[in-house]
Amino acid sequence: MRNLFLYYIAILLPLGITIYLYVEAQIGFTVFLILIIAYLLIYRTWVDGSRLASKGIISKKDRWKMMLPGMHMKHFTELYLR
Repeated sequence: MRNLFLYYIAILLPLGITIYLYVEAQIGFTVFLILIIAYLLIYRTWVDGSRLASKGIISKKDRWKMMLPGMHMKHFTELYLR
């Protein structure tokens, strides 16, 4: 996922859909909370790790390390600006 525009769509679209479903009362608060936690811990870890792996910054087997505190800040420029 080298294209920055596609990366932003990949990280913002699921979050937007989840918030929309909650606001429109299609899902309850408990489901909303579970989806947000899954988004933050599983989905974003995988997407951010995949982006860094495709750019050759980390290996694919190290994608899970993006869950560790501070890893997003360590790679902030590569993830969000380039």
